[in-house]
Amino acid sequence: MSLQFTDAEFQSAWRELDEPQLEGGWELFTETMGVKIYRLYDKETGLYEYKVFGVLNTCSPELCADVYMDLMYRKKWDGYVKELYEKDFSGQNAIYWEVIYPFPLSNRDYVYIRERRDLEVDSRKISVILARSSPETACEEKRGVLRVKDYKQSVAMESDGAGGTKVFLNYFDNPGGMIPTWLVNWAAKTGVPGFLTNMQKACSNYSQYCQGK
Repeated sequence: MSLQFTDAEFQSAWRELDEPQLEGGWELFTETMGVKIYRLYDKETGLYEYKVFGVLNTCSPELCADVYMDLMYRKKWDGYVKELYEKDFSGQNAIYWEVIYPFPLSNRDYVYIRERRDLEVDSRKISVILARSSPETACEEKRGVLRVKDYKQSVAMESDGAGGTKVFLNYFDNPGGMIPTWLVNWAAKTGVPGFLTNMQKACSNYSQYCQGK
């Protein structure tokens, strides 16, 4: 079943690997471990949208994409995941994801759709994965857990030519509730490099995980 992502959306994601689109208010937020994070202020919410450019040195793009897509494995290596699964919600295939927030904040959950395409562009192999919240999916909200209704993410990955993966990531997430914006922004600054480090480690352990299944 098509997940309502257009060819143009896939194309604009992989093109950022060649020409980062940073006009219109994007600013360099932080640079760490060879990863550059840019942000764009969203006046409506007081939050930022992010673009991340970097290289994962130790894993191939195919491996990165497989690890990124594997929800069962994500539960093993991402300590913030409480629940994560894909299922058919009244005819709409979607992913349910509950994220653990530190006390005293309520956990957040997401219902979203995603699609992966492995593209060949002028003999380059590029994997693109798009995701966005799907508020129309029939999934009851849980008591004590806040539903994130505004979430989008796009990822493009290709070989860096030296056994690693060149990565572009674009995301926006409005966690809602009464979280101070400084805390949301601090989480982005520390969370993204942390996620990429964990992802790289997860890639190196993936074959072991697959053998043990």
